[in-house]
Amino acid sequence: MARLADYFIVVGYDHEKPGSGAGLGKIIQRFPQKDWDDTPFPQGIELFCQPSGWQLSRERKQPTFFVVVLTDIDSDRHYCSCLTFYEAEINLQGTKKEEIEGEVEVSGLIQPAEVFAPKSLVLVSRLDYPEIFRACLGLIYTVYVDSLNVSLESLIANLCACLVPAAGGSQKLFSLGAGDRQLIQTPLHDSLPVTGTSVSLLFQQLGIQNVLSLFCAVLTENKVLFHSASFQRLSDACRALESLMFPLKYSYPYIPILPAQLLEVLSSPTPFIIGVHSVFKTDIHELLDVIIADLDGGTIKIPECIHLSSLPEPLLHQTQEALSLVLHPDLEVADHAFPPPRTALSHSKMLDKEVRAVFLRLFAQLFQGYRSCLQLIRIHAEPVIHFHKTAFLGQRGLVENDFLTKVLNGMAFAGFVSERGPPYRSCDLFDELVAFEVERIKVEETNPLKMIKHVRELAEQLFKNENPNPHMAFQKVPRPTEGSHLRVHILPFPKINETRVQELIEENLAKNQNAPPASRMEKKCVVPAGPPVVSIMDKVTTVFNSAQRLEVVRNCISFIFENKTLETEKTLPAALRALKGKAARQCLTDELGLHVQQNRAILDHQQFDYIIRMMNCTLQDCSSLEEYNIAAALLPLTSAFYRKLAPGVSQFAYTCVQDHPIWTNQQFWETTFYNAVQEQVRSLYLSAKEDNHAPHLKQKLPDDQYQEKTAMDLAAEQLRLWPTLSKSTQQELVQHEESTVFSQAIHFANLMVNLLVPLDTSKNKLLRTSAPGDWESGSNSIVTNSIAGSVAESYDTESGFEDSENNDIANSVVRFITRFIDKVCTESGVTQDHIKSLHCMIPGIVAMHIETLEAVHRESRRLPPIQKPKILRPALLPGEEIVCEGLRVLLDPDGREEATGGLLGGPQLLPAEGALFLTTYRILFRGTPHDQLVGEQTVVRSFPIASITKEKKITMQNQLQQNMQEGLQITSASFQLIKVAFDEEVSPEVVEIFKKQLMKFRYPQSIFTTFAFAAGQTTPQIILPKQKEKNTSFRTFSKTIVKGAKRAGKMTIGRQYLLKKRTGTIVEERVNRPGWNEDDDMSVSDESELPTNTTLKASEKSTMEQLVEKACFRDYQRLGLGTISGSSSRSKPEYFRITASNRMYSLCRSYPGLLVVPQAVQDSSLPRVARCYRHNRLPVVCWKNSRSSTLLLRSGGFHGKGVVGLFKSQNSPQAAPTSSLESSSSIEQEKYLQALLSAVSIYQKLSGNNTLTVRPALVLSPGVWASLRSSTRLINSPTSFVDVGARLAGKDHSASFNNSTYLQNQLLKRQAALYIFGEKSQLRNFKLEFALNCEFVPVEFHDIRQVKASFKKLMRACVPSTIPTDSEVTFLKALGDSEWFPQLHRIMQLAVVVSEVLENGSSALVCLEEGWDITTQVTSLVQLLSDPFYRTLEGFRMLVEKEWLSFGHKFSQRSSLTLNCQGSGFTPVFLQFLDCVHQVHNQYPTEFEFNLYYLKFLAFHYVSNRFKTFLLDSDYERLEHGTLFDDKGDKHAKKGICIWECIDRMHKRNPIFFNYLYSPVEIEALKPNVNVSSLKKWDYYIEETLSTGPSYDWMMLTAKQFPSEDSELAGDPGPQSQRRTVWPCYDDVRCTQPDALTSLFSEIERLEHKLNQTPEKWQQLWERVTVDLKEEPRADHPQRHPSGSPGIVTTNLPSYQKRSLLHLPDSSMGEGQNASTSPSNGVDRRAATLYSQYTSKSDENRSFEGTLYKRGALLKGWKPRWFVLDITKHQLRYYDSGEDTSCKGHIDLAEVEMVIPAGPSMGAPKHTSDKAFFDLKTSKRVYNFCAQDGQSAQQWMDRIQSCISDA
Repeated sequence: MARLADYFIVVGYDHEKPGSGAGLGKIIQRFPQKDWDDTPFPQGIELFCQPSGWQLSRERKQPTFFVVVLTDIDSDRHYCSCLTFYEAEINLQGTKKEEIEGEVEVSGLIQPAEVFAPKSLVLVSRLDYPEIFRACLGLIYTVYVDSLNVSLESLIANLCACLVPAAGGSQKLFSLGAGDRQLIQTPLHDSLPVTGTSVSLLFQQLGIQNVLSLFCAVLTENKVLFHSASFQRLSDACRALESLMFPLKYSYPYIPILPAQLLEVLSSPTPFIIGVHSVFKTDIHELLDVIIADLDGGTIKIPECIHLSSLPEPLLHQTQEALSLVLHPDLEVADHAFPPPRTALSHSKMLDKEVRAVFLRLFAQLFQGYRSCLQLIRIHAEPVIHFHKTAFLGQRGLVENDFLTKVLNGMAFAGFVSERGPPYRSCDLFDELVAFEVERIKVEETNPLKMIKHVRELAEQLFKNENPNPHMAFQKVPRPTEGSHLRVHILPFPKINETRVQELIEENLAKNQNAPPASRMEKKCVVPAGPPVVSIMDKVTTVFNSAQRLEVVRNCISFIFENKTLETEKTLPAALRALKGKAARQCLTDELGLHVQQNRAILDHQQFDYIIRMMNCTLQDCSSLEEYNIAAALLPLTSAFYRKLAPGVSQFAYTCVQDHPIWTNQQFWETTFYNAVQEQVRSLYLSAKEDNHAPHLKQKLPDDQYQEKTAMDLAAEQLRLWPTLSKSTQQELVQHEESTVFSQAIHFANLMVNLLVPLDTSKNKLLRTSAPGDWESGSNSIVTNSIAGSVAESYDTESGFEDSENNDIANSVVRFITRFIDKVCTESGVTQDHIKSLHCMIPGIVAMHIETLEAVHRESRRLPPIQKPKILRPALLPGEEIVCEGLRVLLDPDGREEATGGLLGGPQLLPAEGALFLTTYRILFRGTPHDQLVGEQTVVRSFPIASITKEKKITMQNQLQQNMQEGLQITSASFQLIKVAFDEEVSPEVVEIFKKQLMKFRYPQSIFTTFAFAAGQTTPQIILPKQKEKNTSFRTFSKTIVKGAKRAGKMTIGRQYLLKKRTGTIVEERVNRPGWNEDDDMSVSDESELPTNTTLKASEKSTMEQLVEKACFRDYQRLGLGTISGSSSRSKPEYFRITASNRMYSLCRSYPGLLVVPQAVQDSSLPRVARCYRHNRLPVVCWKNSRSSTLLLRSGGFHGKGVVGLFKSQNSPQAAPTSSLESSSSIEQEKYLQALLSAVSIYQKLSGNNTLTVRPALVLSPGVWASLRSSTRLINSPTSFVDVGARLAGKDHSASFNNSTYLQNQLLKRQAALYIFGEKSQLRNFKLEFALNCEFVPVEFHDIRQVKASFKKLMRACVPSTIPTDSEVTFLKALGDSEWFPQLHRIMQLAVVVSEVLENGSSALVCLEEGWDITTQVTSLVQLLSDPFYRTLEGFRMLVEKEWLSFGHKFSQRSSLTLNCQGSGFTPVFLQFLDCVHQVHNQYPTEFEFNLYYLKFLAFHYVSNRFKTFLLDSDYERLEHGTLFDDKGDKHAKKGICIWECIDRMHKRNPIFFNYLYSPVEIEALKPNVNVSSLKKWDYYIEETLSTGPSYDWMMLTAKQFPSEDSELAGDPGPQSQRRTVWPCYDDVRCTQPDALTSLFSEIERLEHKLNQTPEKWQQLWERVTVDLKEEPRADHPQRHPSGSPGIVTTNLPSYQKRSLLHLPDSSMGEGQNASTSPSNGVDRRAATLYSQYTSKSDENRSFEGTLYKRGALLKGWKPRWFVLDITKHQLRYYDSGEDTSCKGHIDLAEVEMVIPAGPSMGAPKHTSDKAFFDLKTSKRVYNFCAQDGQSAQQWMDRIQSCISDA
């Protein structure tokens, strides 16, 4: 029984201490006056009665009631119910008192009071019955206010003496004796919270989402604060929130109503649940880390600094669904057409329980199987239970989930474990739910009806708990009359007679004592364990460890123990890979356990090594959060396996597996210790049982019954028996358990010493692996122990082991172990004496262990080292020297699968063991694969130092040793990646030196130190000018520039006269480098024209001579673009001329010396024109279309705001003459464009008219024209500009222009003479008025940043460095994400458009960005598409020299070859161009003289620095450095090798760059398909040749030594069998499987060598063969088609015939050309014959062939077809063309009746003679044919006739 009320208190307003402003309260009376023994009187009650402060009031207020909760020091709660009413305040102050009294006497009237003071009646109780208390206090107030005839004393005495039964559902009727009847109903289970309707109210106020947030906040220990205008609502909300946590209990401050004076509590550091009145809401908003819920407004505010962890999915979603179903049942039917009559919500009390049921189910799912993770440490006298968090999280699959982790680490859960852990106690609803119902919950998730049914069942139980007998609930309590509080004459609350109350209380108590206690005993039972933990998600994961993998591990272990070394070596890598999976690790520990007999297992060195490797591999994946059972299972094994090092010295396995963080994880040791203890305790009681039980029991129970009992079952039984045992037996059991724990502690101390003391005592592992904080606080249990630190210190010093160097190790190990021992022993109740003795032992154990290890360490170092493969020296290029000797490394796979024996199969070439070399030219790995099966191969991976794009230190998992190692990962722009782990023998210092050297060679001091120049020079032969002179020349040089600039009045430059510009081009003052090697522009637009007297190295005259030899000029001459002399003495007027005004590079530094400009423009005005373009790059002609005489021009982009704007943007003071300068420049620019236009239009008039008349319609697709031409003049709307570049941006708008013929006619009339392709942003600055015949086409293109980013992603896709773990990220997806192909598509599309424009008689000017990146890509691609010359080896060289080198593409900067562009990153603009060429080559393989290997060669070497060709940024810089012209005279100067000369030499010697398919037939521009879908990935990006490294670096050997095939670093050819295995990514397939022609050539060369002839040049041989074929005499055909093409076509696959065939224009037929000998695709007929031999239609089958026009069915037109008359098959076959391999149809000659000449019919080809027609009649139909002329018709008729007659 318990008292209903402990204290009754009257609290009033305190007049004595009015305080400063705020009033105070004081206790007026309290009953009983003595404190109860078991319940002290609560302090500070007067604060809580008026939480918002004691204030007097002007009017009488309603009485109020609320309950305050106080928590005492023992964390027991006291419920204080306060009823507050207001009394008239008569005596305000002492002085007034007398006067007032006097007045009263005088007048005899009572004045109505003006001020009222509050008074509170407070009832303090430990029971929580708010409604009963409301009734009792209300009764007392009613008796007082209505002056009922009942003594207040007796009421109070009855209240204080009333006893109430404890829980269990019993009832108690009582009366206070004022005509009241009251019933107290106790809940059935004390443990279930009682909520009334508060939970449903809370959801009503805040809504589902907000309450869930608060719920998570409370569980994860955040601070929660409610505010409301009602105190009762606050206590309800707090009660509701707390009850939702059930079965967890809230153990932090819980203050539903916080008084004003205590507001500073809110800034306390602990979590809390607190309510405050809304009056204070302004004060609480400063709180930073508190979640504030506004109950009246229905909102919650979560501060930014708080990250609220939410429930793990799928539980979160399921809970929301369930709550929604309960709280909004009509939501589901809201959309129904005929909704049911409104579903009534359950009444609020029931609704409250349904919501709670949802949360109960949630907890049952969260904690499912928690009992299987309890570790029982002690049973008697008190059960000690530990919870294995990591195992629980791991098995639930929620290791990463921070919500559950926080909950398990919280105080509430610790309480849950200690309260619900014991296996024998009273159970409640939750225990049953979590044990039996979770499966059902899971099944019902999908079915809302079943779910609601279950929720209702649970709700019923919860409701029944609060209202067990609902019928008897009747209360009768008198209430005060309505409005009684407003009466005027109410006397103050009377003073109560205290002694009387005291007597009455004692009387009542004496009465009650005689009454029998009605409390019931709690029923204890064994707690149901329920199923073990399962994962929260039903993950359908593929089982990683298939039985096969486990088999691999088992076999490997048995091989080791049977000493089968070779088999072990073969299976070990697979076994190590399998050990990544949990099941395999478990299998390993089990297998090894079987091999340990008698606790010792001695191994030889090799076996020991293997076992250690497998153990390390297993341990490395045991992360800190992984369940610890694998490591725990390995623990005993580490001290079981050992090897003999010397007599008396054994090395145990634990010395070699210490490098894992798990051993320094205190939690691991605790968990493992508790597991071991649990096992020991279990076996203790099992054996005890077997001893005690009589033998007959044993026979009844089979043995396994005993075995099955878990520790928990045994404990339950023991706890049940405990009260029945005698004292001595109890004592004995406790002692047994204690000693069990103690012996385990000793055992673990030894184990920890083994694993924590390192073999080499100079390395302190503990201090290294974890920051001290980490392992000192590494435990998660809440028990702390104060003696841990002090004891450890004191015993250390006593033990007397003071070895200076080992001291810190010994100390840190001792500290770690003592801390652990203290913690676990204190928690598991080991006696203090035992703990002390342990403390004394530990330092001794450590010291002894260190001593033993010294011998082991000494002996282990004497072991012969494991045989490492010998370092192989690499072969070097001429002039290449090794800088860093080989560092022994392990080369790791770079993420491409092939070399690791990936999907394609093949051997595992990587990882490979070998050495890393650094030479003056490249970084190079050479070694042998680690896999035994391919051990005799060598693996080489190398790339030029200059191509390195990224180098970073990494820590790598060494696949072989299973330990972490320092490594280095270096990425190269040649799509190679070297990822190595350094061997132990390589010291970090050496690695640092290696990296320094690498950086030194990566960014050479000047270009003369690059490999292209420095190759083979032991002493540099370039004599650089002396330091001092060089500086001065540089200074004077820059001064002249600055003077020039100042003279022009364009800018004032401060002391640092070289500025950093926004464009990113940086010019520094460089003192220690010869000459300029930075960007070629000093200011944004090169306004600082160089004065022409700059000291250049060559005189002008010789410069001119040399310039004339350059590729540019030779190409101008070839194209007939005018002459140098400006004289007009020419016979035919020239409209363009070649100006030499830039020969000193004063006009534009990044242009070539000779430029093609309009004849009409004077040299003097060029500089002014140049100012309007970026970097002075004015428009010049770079190519002329010889067919349509149109011109291609290029320039930099226009300046944005004219020149003035430019200077304004530089914030430099303005000089006066600028405005005039600007206007003159723009006028010059207009004049220049005008001159260009007139020259272009003249060209168009001269040659263009016929081009337009010849073509009946423009060949351009209408969409292109539409998008190019939708300009203001065609469509008069300002918006038209927006989509002009749409096609170029990749959106083809052709669909919108349906009426294409009309449109084309429009365009024909209005085709502009010049199209300017520029950026959209320049559109504003371009004025169309002055150039009516000129059209601006805005183009969108990608900028350099995008190219850079895209290249990075492309590299990541091609060499990912690690095989992606995410199976989603496939290679193709990564390739697609890189955006590389859309960029190629854009360049190619623009090029195709420009070339079409040029073909159609208009000229084009490309002026994008600076004019040296995209512009170059586009112009050079246009020329390649339009001009067959550039598709030859010589032409391509000229194209690159002219467009890329002379026109100033910044090779050095874009490839970041020099120090000053180090930061700018790698931007492969040239590589993109080569890729575009490769795409065109793929689609037109017969049009290129060079093959794809040639493009790869260029792609590799333009970044390699092997050749000087691509070294600087412009001709000007090359001239400065003296590398522009090769000095013929100076033989000694080491001038570097030119890539073109090298290619020529190679080509002469060997057809390595030659394309055998070359037979150009296109006479128009190529039109490749540019859709992204038709672009192919270039194998240059992904191919790899591990046998020799990249195949682009051959030795420059003399002809004799040159290997006959694609020359490579060929090894000594051993005895070779005919059969060869070709491995992906190892062999160079082009060498090992050469094509037929290559092998024929090499065969001929071999035979020539045998016959001792001088080998003939392959080219002459090839030409002879092709000419022979051409001129082979043919009786049946005397005439030869005069074709200039080499007549051979090798296997030309049909897939290449993408373009439509060119029908020869009709006009040419009239010129008497013979169509039967000119096949429709322009290939010589003989070539086709040769072709037919390749495709096995041998010549005898074709007795006669040629082109005939054949008419289809009656109304169809005539079509030319290639006919073949075949005697053997007796048929006349026809093909689309001579090259075609698939027959389109045939006429069986057996069916032919007659062949007769015929007359011409409708629609026949024009210009054919009437005699050319003949008909062929078969039994089925008549065929009409038309030959080229009468003669050939006759021939055909004869041939067919003879065939028929033969038959």
